[in-house]
Amino acid sequence: MEPWLIWLIVAVLLGVGEVLSLSLYLAPFAVGALAAMIVSLVGLGDALSLAVALVISVSTLTLLRPIARSHLKTPGRIRTGAARLVGREALVLERTTQDEGAVKLEGETWSARSYDGHPLEAGARVQVMEIRGATALVSE
Repeated sequence: MEPWLIWLIVAVLLGVGEVLSLSLYLAPFAVGALAAMIVSLVGLGDALSLAVALVISVSTLTLLRPIARSHLKTPGRIRTGAARLVGREALVLERTTQDEGAVKLEGETWSARSYDGHPLEAGARVQVMEIRGATALVSE
């Protein structure tokens, strides 16, 4: 089997592994394998292909991993959907217990439950601790 074909197979397997794991550990090595495939196709030899694969893989991992990690730690102000409501203040519209209740949150009425089990009376200002489905879990 041709060396460039082996590098291509390695790159595809690493790429599939990255898609399945979403960890950004395998993608740099897939890029390195693709670079080695190109070097092998040009005919510069197996030793140089291996060296290029290692250098490109380590370089890509070193450069991209910190960027990817910073994107994983999305601050609350950039969160979207229901996740952006966690930590916001709400107004209790009707008595809220562990089983039922309602709050006004961001101008909308939400079903609510007490986060810590203590009943919350209408008119109280509370903080959203968690969102579960369409229910806000709130606490004083």
